[in-house]
Amino acid sequence: MPSGLTGRLVACSLLMAWLLFLVSSNSSSSSRPGAEEEEAAAAEGADEEKALRVLVLLPKDNAYLFSLARVRPAIEYAVRSLEANGTLLPAGYKFRLFYNDSDCGNRAFFSLVDMVALRRQWPDLLLGPVCDYAAAPVARLASHWNVPMISAGALAAGFSAKTGEYSHLTRVSPGYAKMGEMFLALFRHHQWNRVLLVYHEDKEQRSCFFAAEGVHVVFREAGFHMDDFAFDESAKYAEDVVRAIQASERVVIMCASSDAIRNIMLAAHRQGMTSGDYAFFNIELFNSSSYGNGSWKRGDKYDLEAKQAYSSLQTVTLLRTVKPEFEKFAMEVKSSVQKQGIHHDDYVNMFVEGFHDAIVLYVLALREVLKNGFTKKDGEKIVHQTWNKTYEGIAGPVSIDANGERFGDFSVMAMTDPETGTQQVIGNYYGKQGQLEMFPNVKYPWEHKLRIDDSRSSEQTSNAACKSSGGLGESAVTGIVVGALLGAGLLMAFYFFRKKYKITIERRSQLEEYNIGKHRQLREDSIRSHFSAA
Repeated sequence: MPSGLTGRLVACSLLMAWLLFLVSSNSSSSSRPGAEEEEAAAAEGADEEKALRVLVLLPKDNAYLFSLARVRPAIEYAVRSLEANGTLLPAGYKFRLFYNDSDCGNRAFFSLVDMVALRRQWPDLLLGPVCDYAAAPVARLASHWNVPMISAGALAAGFSAKTGEYSHLTRVSPGYAKMGEMFLALFRHHQWNRVLLVYHEDKEQRSCFFAAEGVHVVFREAGFHMDDFAFDESAKYAEDVVRAIQASERVVIMCASSDAIRNIMLAAHRQGMTSGDYAFFNIELFNSSSYGNGSWKRGDKYDLEAKQAYSSLQTVTLLRTVKPEFEKFAMEVKSSVQKQGIHHDDYVNMFVEGFHDAIVLYVLALREVLKNGFTKKDGEKIVHQTWNKTYEGIAGPVSIDANGERFGDFSVMAMTDPETGTQQVIGNYYGKQGQLEMFPNVKYPWEHKLRIDDSRSSEQTSNAACKSSGGLGESAVTGIVVGALLGAGLLMAFYFFRKKYKITIERRSQLEEYNIGKHRQLREDSIRSHFSAA
């Protein structure tokens, strides 16, 4: 169709001429419309310069204590408070919040890449992720792209290495190693140096594994002897755990759900282990009843027995400080969460508080950076301004150490009235001061009864995580010596091979991997093949 082609050519020519006219008009400074457009573009550019893009990476699944629905009200409460304050947030700056489902996995990393590569929007701050496996690749990329990352999670000890791939991460909740420091002070108070770590191994998020690891890291540096025993809550475990305790140490630190802790304590009580011959400690994670919160009461036929058993259990949890503003915050968060159909007791936990405080910390750091002549794009400068700082959080003072780690303040709770089963705080640990304050006139169930036999298992290695034999007794040692005299060296070699190699491989003990300075578990789901520099 020549005539149709000619018409299209003419139309194209006219369009090109019109575009050239527009370009020339825009380039003319004397043109009134062009000047207006330039002013509008300049204003838009100024707005962009003062827009603080925050990418929030948390799971949508409300089974998590740190789901988007639970945490979002706290973040927006902090933003409203800062914008209304008029003094903390630098003049003209506004937050732009972007919420993405981390799915506690690689989706968090993909969300960050999509925001930059597809939407061409560069985040000024990353909030989250919480789950360790989700946080690891995001933290590496944040370091590579010079973007500050603040999380109330990522609590594994491996994230403490800030000289390399986690250099831009600040943690506003105390990591598990900080809890380990608290246990170290507690053990020194009682003059103990041996422990059995018992934890639930879920093979997925592995919160209790990482919690036990934090204790292990600190105790290992202090030269303490440790055994550990992992179990699966989905199987029959209580009797196995009790047998492992009987074959190992008399001081036990446990991490599991509240129901699992109760089952273990009931099994221990039935074996006569709660009369002071053993000391049991329970890690209550995140100020939540989802984990072992020291509660023995269920309203079932085992309540009386459980109350007796829990007289030998002490619970370590975060120290709670509440100021008047916190009550208002808690009520607003609760109301927002309930409107979304979530009805649980854990409306405000350490994650909810932590992400509120993360926004405040970022603003304080940004103010300092701007004051020194830098911009919001100077990510490394902002990160370092968040370190070595104490400021006022929603529930009380927040102190970040020189490595970007929040100091942990913890409480020890115990049953103070065996008749009623009442549990109260019997001591507090203040992380910034490294000070443990145990209350006076506290009677311990193991007082004058618990003796730590340093000769027990003296040759055991600290990574005998899942040994089933429970160590060598005196008769066994004699038998081995006699066997050696009779030429049974081969049997001994086979025994140590099984103990130190085969069993370790079968149970996949992770605790000795700290010797290489990296936490390999945080790399299992990494994306180094895609961003090796991150």
